Amino acid sequence: MFQVISRRSVQASRLLAPRSAVLVEAVRGRKSRHDPVAKSKVGRIKYPPPVDPEEMVILKERYSEYQLILSALRLDFKEEMLRKKFELEVGSKAEEKARQEAEEHAVLMAWNNEENRRLLQARVARLQKETEEAEHKKMEALLQREQEQLEFLKQKEEEILQLQEDAKNFITLENVDQRIEAALDNPKNYNYAINKQGKVVSRTVLQ
Repeated sequence: MFQVISRRSVQASRLLAPRSAVLVEAVRGRKSRHDPVAKSKVGRIKYPPPVDPEEMVILKERYSEYQLILSALRLDFKEEMLRKKFELEVGSKAEEKARQEAEEHAVLMAWNNEENRRLLQARVARLQKETEEAEHKKMEALLQREQEQLEFLKQKEEEILQLQEDAKNFITLENVDQRIEAALDNPKNYNYAINKQGKVVSRTVLQ
């Protein structure tokens, strides 16, 4: 018989033993497969326990009844599952399910139509607002263009009036002698210097 070893030594031996080796752990009070027969058991012959024929007949009948009951229960459960499956596919429950799906579809379609109607109204209002804003911007641009044109015409009229006013002082063949005499009588000296403030600081004397 193997010598009893502690758990710690068994773990150490498992770590140190090669992979091909088989470790058999001895258990207190149990024989190994290689131990010989005990001396008290040598020559003993094991006989099966005696069976009562009447009891065997009763047990066989009860076992047959048990098998019949189990097979009947299995068939009953199987029939119930098949009936439920059939009802779900083509039976009354299938009709109820189809009716519920049709009602749900009708509700969803009504909600979809209402949502489309709401979005259509919002889109029409948005397009109308955009059209009004575009017309307003167009009118503003037209008015601004007319205002700029009026200002341009007014500026040109002012330039024409100023040119006509300046034309009164132009030198012509009729007043050339008069302008020459006036220039000689009133000489102007343009030879002068000014400071940073624009004031005349020195002027040469005309000879």
